[in-house]
Amino acid sequence: MSDALPPSELTRMIRVRPLAGGPVVIEASPEERAALALRFGLGAVEALRAEVSLEQRPRAIRATGRLRAAIQQPCAISGEDFPVTIDEPIDLRFVEAGQLPATEAEEIELEADDCDEIEFSGEMFDLGEAVAQTLGLAIDPYAEGPNADAARKAAGIVQEGEQFGPLADLLAGLKKD
Repeated sequence: MSDALPPSELTRMIRVRPLAGGPVVIEASPEERAALALRFGLGAVEALRAEVSLEQRPRAIRATGRLRAAIQQPCAISGEDFPVTIDEPIDLRFVEAGQLPATEAEEIELEADDCDEIEFSGEMFDLGEAVAQTLGLAIDPYAEGPNADAARKAAGIVQEGEQFGPLADLLAGLKKD
């Protein structure tokens, strides 16, 4: 059995030395967006663009920037796709293999600017996959679309404070009297 991860839908390999100067712009192609939509169970990824600045730090490379995306996400209640705009900060640290603590039991001193750490080995790291993971984490799995209330009502699902049915009608009539 192999521990290898499947290939990323949004691969953008960045050479560690020399580190790219200026911001790195990642814009997903139509094929990459379709593959990302499939990966994250979305109706569509209509646009995805990230602008990331890279900074060499001791034993790591800091990546900061912004991810902007337009997606069609299924409503958690009705299942119908609805448009969602994502505007998410990116704050990552790429750390060479062997630089992360060996065990979780090791004490780590936290800094105010702590961010997610991604381990890499060799002379390159995949900034595109990091952007794809940022997108995945930014998607709200419980997001409700504009027709969620109608779907609840049609299914007979009562929201907190609401009551349906003959008993609710009787109680409502008694309150009026």
